Amino acid sequence: MNLPLAFLEMCRRVGGRSKLADLSSELSGSDLLLRTLILRRALMREILADDERCVGLLLPPSVPSAVVNAALPLCRRVPVNLNYTLSSDVLNHCIAEAGIRHVLTSRRVMEKLDLKIDAELVYLEDFRDRITLLDKLVGALQAKVMPLGLLARQFGIYELSDDELFTIIFTSGSTGEPKGVMLTAGNIGSNIEAVDEIVHLGEHDVLLGILPFFHVFGYTITLWTVLTLPPKGIYHFSPLEAREVGKLCGRHKATIVLSTPTFLRGFLKRCDVSEFAEVDVLVTGAERLPVELADAVEEKFGIRPIEGYGTTELSPLSAVNIPPSRARGNPGEGVREGTIGRSIPGVDAKVVHRETGEDLPPDAEGMLLFRGPNVMKGYLNDPEKTASVMRGDWYVTGDIAKIDEDGFIWITGRESRFSKIGGEMVPHLKIEDAITELLFGDHDDEHEKEVVVTAVPDARKGERIVVLYTELAKSPEEICGGLKEAGLPALWIPAFDSFMKVPEIPVLGTGKLDLKGLKQLALQQFASSD
Repeated sequence: MNLPLAFLEMCRRVGGRSKLADLSSELSGSDLLLRTLILRRALMREILADDERCVGLLLPPSVPSAVVNAALPLCRRVPVNLNYTLSSDVLNHCIAEAGIRHVLTSRRVMEKLDLKIDAELVYLEDFRDRITLLDKLVGALQAKVMPLGLLARQFGIYELSDDELFTIIFTSGSTGEPKGVMLTAGNIGSNIEAVDEIVHLGEHDVLLGILPFFHVFGYTITLWTVLTLPPKGIYHFSPLEAREVGKLCGRHKATIVLSTPTFLRGFLKRCDVSEFAEVDVLVTGAERLPVELADAVEEKFGIRPIEGYGTTELSPLSAVNIPPSRARGNPGEGVREGTIGRSIPGVDAKVVHRETGEDLPPDAEGMLLFRGPNVMKGYLNDPEKTASVMRGDWYVTGDIAKIDEDGFIWITGRESRFSKIGGEMVPHLKIEDAITELLFGDHDDEHEKEVVVTAVPDARKGERIVVLYTELAKSPEEICGGLKEAGLPALWIPAFDSFMKVPEIPVLGTGKLDLKGLKQLALQQFASSD
């Protein structure tokens, strides 16, 4: 799929039908194309240098953000949506890694964020004044009159290679600095085509976009799937504002909702049944979907949520249960509760022995790997880390799983030292370092294995952070207070009753932490009642 060309063609095809909307604005396909082409021309003249490759964006999911994201590939530039929930230091690390000179944002956004950015900020409100009458006339001519083939050749996108770098998505830095995941036009395009093959998207579909575009699921599925396929996209800047999201869904008759279980709980509590009346596809990811939550959602809204699976490195979707309402044949054959579904079309999955790498038979537990056109180009400026997660063509997820006889994938654990709580990555190592700093000052080898962090399943949040220790010089209450004062995010701070004293910290023969042993110790005391 040639993404920029597909976008141009879809806008022409949609014409006057509504294509994008948020709570304050709405664009038809024709208006979307016109605004995008006008913005492209102005950016090329006023902002972008000839040798400038990556352009940063600090914008929440909205109609203006979608327009900017559509314009940059038409400029033959690489959009990098930056995570505005990170600190200035981490954001500036990402900016430096990608060689970003300009960051497109808005004054309203920057007024709400306490950020100091090491790049030139371009405020979209102010940029309007730099758009000339000629820009508007040329944009109108290109949008309504010029043949698309000629337009694509003029922009240099007519023969776009699948291997062309299309975006960089930075991970949340679970065990260190964020990694820049390089995704190609082929990566994104193959994922969109697979989604279309599974869900059979049409002009009647309205897709809710609440995931930020710095999140790969938001970028691929709720942004570029909408830009290149017939569905309409509706956006809201915060998934936590359940009442506003419900109003948006009701007003535009949403048919497809993609969420995390955490956000789904908010919809369950605060959204009216009528607002979800047209929804027939409800897919969750990022956390385990508890059965009781699925039951409650089905009881209230009349639709049962299903699970999918993806990672940034996989563009992201890799496996999903097929919504019964979109299944071809027996509706129940594509769903198996408790699983993440089967691998998507064009993508292979397998489980291998964690130490030997040997392929394992069905129902054997091991490391989960995926292979397909959705596997990333690599990590930005880091071939060593890229090599560490690849085995030939296979991407090593870091998740422990088993695949049953029918091809359904069961996630049974995570080897990586992070948790997903409320859909966010929570790094165990950073919590350990912060606690050690509070207790002993600078981290050193002497205290390395006196306090460690693991996690156990939790029915409400997905996972619960647990601290195992041999001795504590401060109470759990003092430690948690200190972590808060140190500026750790609330999701990273364990509860007072999530501290556990152990005779010794389990280690392997190599001297490394026995992560499996840690989890087993924690489960003995903190296993969730479900």
